[in-house]
Amino acid sequence: MMKNIYAIFFTVLALFSACTSKPVADDSFKPGEIWSDNNGIHINAHGGGILFDQGKYYWFGEHKTEGEQGNLANVGVHCYSSSDLYNWTDEGIALAVMPESSGSDIEKGLERPKVVKNEKTGKYIMWFHLEPKGKGYKGALSGVAVSDNVTGPYVYLKAVRPSAGHYPVNVLDIHKGDSPAQNQNFDGGSLPGNVDTLNILGRDMKGGQMARDMTLFVDDDGKAYHIYSSEENSTLHIAELSDDYLSHTGKYGRFFPGRFMEAPAMFKRKGKYYLMMSGCTGWSPNQARSAVSDNIFGEWKELGDPCIGDTTKTTFHSQSTYILPVQGKEDCYIYMGDRWNPKDAIDGRYVWLPIRFDGDRFTIEWTDQWKLNEQ
Repeated sequence: MMKNIYAIFFTVLALFSACTSKPVADDSFKPGEIWSDNNGIHINAHGGGILFDQGKYYWFGEHKTEGEQGNLANVGVHCYSSSDLYNWTDEGIALAVMPESSGSDIEKGLERPKVVKNEKTGKYIMWFHLEPKGKGYKGALSGVAVSDNVTGPYVYLKAVRPSAGHYPVNVLDIHKGDSPAQNQNFDGGSLPGNVDTLNILGRDMKGGQMARDMTLFVDDDGKAYHIYSSEENSTLHIAELSDDYLSHTGKYGRFFPGRFMEAPAMFKRKGKYYLMMSGCTGWSPNQARSAVSDNIFGEWKELGDPCIGDTTKTTFHSQSTYILPVQGKEDCYIYMGDRWNPKDAIDGRYVWLPIRFDGDRFTIEWTDQWKLNEQ
C-alpha cells in the first residue's frame, strides 16, 4: 500500500514538473518552425520589426488570433525581448486596439508596426498602417503612438495620410495637372492604365498620400524615414520624419512607379541603402525584389530577386517584413519574413535567414537550421 502511495506521489510530481518546467533554450534559428517564447507559446508578432535598445532586442508585431478573423490583428501590437535573438521573453501587448463601439480609430485593421527610439527626446515612437473601422481597405492611413518605455504601453496619437499638400522631390510636370483618377478607387493590385497618366499623386495631394505596407529607417545622422506603399500600392514613397519622429516634414520621394512594391524592408551597409520588397499578391507569397542606392532619395537601381535556389519563386514561401543588423557582428544581417496562414492567422510562421553579399548585391539562401556564429 505504501509503495502504491509513493508511486502515485512521484507520478504526480513528475507530471507537475513537466507542466511547470521552462522551455528548453534555443541556440539556433529554424526557419518556418514553431518558435516558442519563454512561456512555451508560439511567438505572436507578425509583420513586425526589431528595435535594439540598451543591450536588448525588442520584437514588435501584430498579435494574431485563431481563424480568418485573426488576420485583423484585433488584439494589438505584441512585444518580446531577447538578448541573443534565439530566446524571447513575452513583454505583453505594447499597444492595444480599442473595444468595438469605442469610437477609436484603432478598433481593428492595424498592420506592420515598427518602433524606433528618438535619441533626442528619449521617446519610443511606433508607426503602423491603419485601416479605420468602416473604411474597408480605402483608409490607407499611417498611425503613430508614443511611449516613455520601450515595452509600452504606447499611447495612440493620431492617424494621417502623409505629406498632404506637398509634391515629392522628384515630381513630374504631369502630376501638377488634372487627375483622371479623381474620385476613383482601385483594387490595390493593378491599375487600368499608367500611374503617372492617371495622376493618383495629384488626386491625393489635398488629403495626403495613401500609405499601406510600411517600415521605418533611422539613418546614421539620426534622421528617420517612413517607407510605404502608396498610390494604390503602385508606387513606393520614402518620406522624411520630423525631428521628434511624430510627423512628416513634407519632404519625400516616389520610386518604382507602377511596379506595385509592398512589404518594404530597408537597411544600410557601407554607405549604400538597400531595399527588399515583394509584389502585390495578397496573402499569397511571390518572388522577392531588391534595390540599391547611394542616396535615400534615389536614384534606386533594381537588383532583381535576392533569393538563391528559391525554385518556387515565393521568397521561400514568405514575405519580407524587416532586415535586422546584428549588433556586435560585422557585416551580419538577417532577413525577417512572415509565412502567412490566412485560414488560421495565429499559426503564421517566421522565416529568418542570413544575408550574404556579392559586391553591391545581397543574397539570401535557404537553410533548415543556422547559428549566428556560423555566419
